[in-house]
Amino acid sequence: MIRRVGRPGLLGTMARTAVIAGTAGAVNRSMSRAAAGREQTEAEAAAYREQQAAPPPTAAPAPAGDDVIAKLEQLGQLHASGVLNDAEFAAAKAKLLS
Repeated sequence: MIRRVGRPGLLGTMARTAVIAGTAGAVNRSMSRAAAGREQTEAEAAAYREQQAAPPPTAAPAPAGDDVIAKLEQLGQLHASGVLNDAEFAAAKAKLLS
């Protein structure tokens, strides 16, 4: 078989183009993933800084005396705001009602 000298044939050109396109696609996907990772990390860092800067939630002052209804309302507000989870709320309510 005679080897051709000069410009590559049609198959050689197609193969070279496929390799270049594949490499470009892989680089593009890699850079997109890296950028998305950086954005996610920056968003998490900003949320953490914001959380650290915010003062901790404080409970309302306890009502004077043994006003059970007011204490139950206060527990309900703490539960609704997310300060108390379901188990903590149930335990505090049982303790208050006993």
